[in-house]
Amino acid sequence: MYATQALTDLVPLAEELDKNKVTPGVLGFIVFAVLAVGVWQLMKSMNRHMGKVDFEEAPDPDAVAVTADATAGAGSAKRK
Repeated sequence: MYATQALTDLVPLAEELDKNKVTPGVLGFIVFAVLAVGVWQLMKSMNRHMGKVDFEEAPDPDAVAVTADATAGAGSAKRK
């Protein structure tokens, strides 16, 4: 069956619908429910994977050197 023929068969059915009342129907609910379950499973998986991560950030050597110089300079300036 060609797509144009299928559309011409569905046109009379569409004329019977109330144009002021359009709802997504059962198919829309099923699609929404499947998407919601998929997102829930992805979030659950992400939380599981993030729980396995053990990350401790090492201090930046440049930042430590700059901070040490700044505190040494500030301390000596106060003593003078």
